[in-house]
Amino acid sequence: MSMEFGLVAQTNAPAQRVIELAQRAEDAGFTHFWTFDSCVLWEEPFVIYSQILSTTSSIIVGPMVTNPVTRDWTVTASLFATLNEMFGPRTICGIGRGDSALRVTGGTPASLATLSACMGVIKELVEGREAVVNDRTVTIPWVDEGHLDVWMAAYGPKALALAGSRADGLILQLADPFIVKWAIASATAARSEAGRDVEDYKVCVAAPAYVGDNLAHQRDQVRWFGGMVGNHVADIVGRYGSDNSIVPPALTDYIKGRTGYDYSHHGQAGNPDAEFVPDEIIERFCVLGPVQQHRERLSELADLGVDQFSLYLMHDSPDETIEAYGREIIGSL
Repeated sequence: MSMEFGLVAQTNAPAQRVIELAQRAEDAGFTHFWTFDSCVLWEEPFVIYSQILSTTSSIIVGPMVTNPVTRDWTVTASLFATLNEMFGPRTICGIGRGDSALRVTGGTPASLATLSACMGVIKELVEGREAVVNDRTVTIPWVDEGHLDVWMAAYGPKALALAGSRADGLILQLADPFIVKWAIASATAARSEAGRDVEDYKVCVAAPAYVGDNLAHQRDQVRWFGGMVGNHVADIVGRYGSDNSIVPPALTDYIKGRTGYDYSHHGQAGNPDAEFVPDEIIERFCVLGPVQQHRERLSELADLGVDQFSLYLMHDSPDETIEAYGREIIGSL
């Protein structure tokens, strides 16, 4: 059993602190450093990635997640390809339909068909192959043999099927073993049906992690996460209904008390729009408690086929959690 570890950060000003966090992550044994990608709420991540890559030696950087709408697909591809040309293949593309980056300015998430086409164009161009853009075949002429893994964020059945059949990996933003098992089975079934190798498929679980003994305080600090996930779950309920045999109730039942969402509090401890999220959901979706509880949950996830656990640290004890993971958890897994 083995598992890689990543950190997920917001690109809050000043950017230098984000760069220093990535350096600390590498020193602690983390293999990946991910950031939010919402061009109004936070600073531009690709500019910061360049500085991270120039001051580290091995950590892989990328968005969790970008989307097909806020940038032209060729621009996104060129950003990844340029970073890889400068620093080697140390980037990864996490991508989804879009949430905060679009909704905060009145937009709507992309369709799955658009997302599928976007993933194909980005991967083909970054890896030096031809892609069709606006009915025209194009290549990036200065790319020879590039490499870029594209991992797709998904929750609902159709999105999971697309992530399995078209992407190189799945990003699932919650750490509930029951839901993780269902999601992996859905994605890998679609991958097998598409005739693609399941063995090389990667699964990343991303969720808040908080190491400590005061569980009540921890729950309050990361309740925002249930509100963030609830945005996507609300889309699923809108598509499939709240009473269906396709999506497990363990994913959808908890949003019945959801009344709305203000993105000015997005991803922040104390988000008032997450007060509807019950304690049970927080403990299922997040990884909380003392070190041993983290080891047990992560071992369970690894046994289910999770290749990477990425920590959200939007709470009041990020430094202590990074230190605990580096000292007592990463090496044990």
